[in-house]
Amino acid sequence: MPAAKQNVRSLTLDHIKDWTAARGFEEYRASQIAGWLYNRPLTDIAEMHNLPADVRGALEEDFDAHSAKISTLSTSEDGTRKFLTELADSKVVESVLIPREERITLCISSQVGCAMDCDFCATATLGLARNLEAGEIVSQVMLARDVAQPEPLTNYVFMGMGEPLANYDRLMRSIDIMTARWGLGISPRRITVSTVGLVPQMKRLARETSVNIALSLSAARDDLRDRLMPINKKYPLAELIGACELLEIPKRKRITIEYVMLDGVNDTARDVEDLVGLCRRLRVKVNLIPFNSFPGSDFRSTPWDRIEEFQEALLSHNIHATVRKSRGQDIQAACGQLAAAST
Repeated sequence: MPAAKQNVRSLTLDHIKDWTAARGFEEYRASQIAGWLYNRPLTDIAEMHNLPADVRGALEEDFDAHSAKISTLSTSEDGTRKFLTELADSKVVESVLIPREERITLCISSQVGCAMDCDFCATATLGLARNLEAGEIVSQVMLARDVAQPEPLTNYVFMGMGEPLANYDRLMRSIDIMTARWGLGISPRRITVSTVGLVPQMKRLARETSVNIALSLSAARDDLRDRLMPINKKYPLAELIGACELLEIPKRKRITIEYVMLDGVNDTARDVEDLVGLCRRLRVKVNLIPFNSFPGSDFRSTPWDRIEEFQEALLSHNIHATVRKSRGQDIQAACGQLAAAST
C-alpha cells in the first residue's frame, strides 16, 4: 500500500525549496508555489497558471492537493458563526468565529476529537479519531478568512477540538505557516495556544515560539482536578505549576488561567483560596468561564452572581480576573460544546 501523500498546505517555504531542488526546478518557483498556497483562494493545483505544466504535474504527483471545505455553517443570534470543516477522509472538525467589539477571534481545532477526557467538555465524549495535519489546521484559518470577509480576523486561539500540544509537531508547523511572511503573515502575539497541562510540550512551546499560552486549570487542588481532568494524574499541580514558574514568559506577558465554573464543584470559598495560592506563584490572568451545557452532562454553570463574587474575591487578592461571556450557545459553539461527529 503506497504511503499517504502529505497535504500540500502542510509545506513550509523551506520544504518547498527542498522539493524544487530535488525535482530540478528553478529556485524561484518555491516562492511562487507558496504564494499560491497561502495568499490566494486556491482549490486546485491546475489553477497555478504562472507555473509550467511540469511543475504543476509534479506537485500533483507528490502531494495531496485536496482542499478542506465547509460542510455546514451555523450562525448564532449573537453573531457567532460555527463551521464544520470536511477533511479529505470525510472526517469533520468544528471551528468558531467569535465577534466581540473590535475583534473577530477564530477558535481553531487541532485534532478530530480528543483523548484528554475532561469531564466538562463535549469533545471528550468523542474520543480521539486522529491528529490534524498542519495543512488541515491552516485550511481552517483560510476558510474562516473567507467567511469573515470583508471583516479581518484579529485573534486566533487553539481552543477548539483536541489538545494542541498532543499534536505538537503539526501544531508547530501550522504556526510557522501562519506567522511567516511567505505564509499567512499573522503576528505571533495574536495567537494563543491552550493546553490542559502537557508539561514537556509546554516547556518546548515557550522556548520555540512567542505565541501566548493558556492553561486550562479548572481546579486548584489535586483530588478535584484528578476527577475533572485526568491528565492531572500524570502531571499533578505541583509539577504543572512548577513548570509554569520556569517558563520563559516575556515581562509584559502573562499566562492565561482558564477556569470553567461548575456549580457546587469548584466555586467555593476553599476553591478561591486554593486558586489564589497557585496564582500568587505566577504572572497570570484568570479567565473565569461559565460552564456551557451539552447533552449527557450532569454539570451546571455556577450562577452569574456567584461567578462575580468569585471574580471579586480574586481581584481582592490583586489577581487579574475576568469573566468570559459565553457566545454561540444556541448553536452549540460555546466553550466546551464542540462535538462534531467524525464519520
